[in-house]
Amino acid sequence: MNQPRILDGKSVAASVLEECRAETAALKAKGITPGLAVVLVGDDPASAVYVGSKARTCADLGFHSVKIELPAETTQEELLKVVADLNADPAVHGILVQFPLPKQLDEPSVIRAIHPGKDVDGLHPENVAKLVLGDPTGFVSCTPAGSMKLLEVSGAEISGAEAVVIGRSMLVGKPVALLLLAQNATVTIAHSRSKDLPAICRRADILIAAVGRPEMVKADWVKPGAVVIDVGINRIPDPSKKSGHRLTGDVDYPEVAPRCAAITPVPGGVGPMTIAMLMKNTLQAARQLG
Repeated sequence: MNQPRILDGKSVAASVLEECRAETAALKAKGITPGLAVVLVGDDPASAVYVGSKARTCADLGFHSVKIELPAETTQEELLKVVADLNADPAVHGILVQFPLPKQLDEPSVIRAIHPGKDVDGLHPENVAKLVLGDPTGFVSCTPAGSMKLLEVSGAEISGAEAVVIGRSMLVGKPVALLLLAQNATVTIAHSRSKDLPAICRRADILIAAVGRPEMVKADWVKPGAVVIDVGINRIPDPSKKSGHRLTGDVDYPEVAPRCAAITPVPGGVGPMTIAMLMKNTLQAARQLG
């Protein structure tokens, strides 16, 4: 049975953060302290955990960190005012509004309200356009950027490889497909309406699963020797766990791993990379805004 290379997101993220620490010190020596503002609306527990983790990482790197917590009943006008104030604050280089937002708020309008030069989540239309154009001054969405970093350390030959991305969201599927294309992969974006999805996946030298369906990708979907990046993070019931649930990806890891050259675990794969790439984007914003 094949022993795949386990792509440890924690260790790769730690190396990215060490690079960020050195760059932060260099910027501070020039009188620039990188600043990240995170806005949390409501009391979603998962969002609160993410925001807390981002704040701790900022503090650890020596960033100026702003955390704004707003009640769940916040209006669109009130949230846009907060964003406008952060846009105007010279001490803030990066702005991240934590999604999902409460139902009364319009996420696309909030994304468009963030100054593109401070949109370290890479979701503003201007940054999406820069990704399409290959403009390095734009910001790449953090999870796709982290996935590509893990591919890099996997040793996979991306140029000329056949890559399949399951999922077409603006958050992961479409950006990661563009990043693969920029590195000369032949890319297929598959989704829930793709005919014979397992057959499409079996063609992949590189398989990116970002569909949000727990353990959907089975062993017979995967080409032997493929590199598999599992972006999914799903909570499923598990009475054996103290919490009553466990975290799993979109890939059936125990079944799929023996077929792979390399694979990311869940948790501990792509997840840690997301925060590391957010810090990297914030440093880029600080360099570009000065």
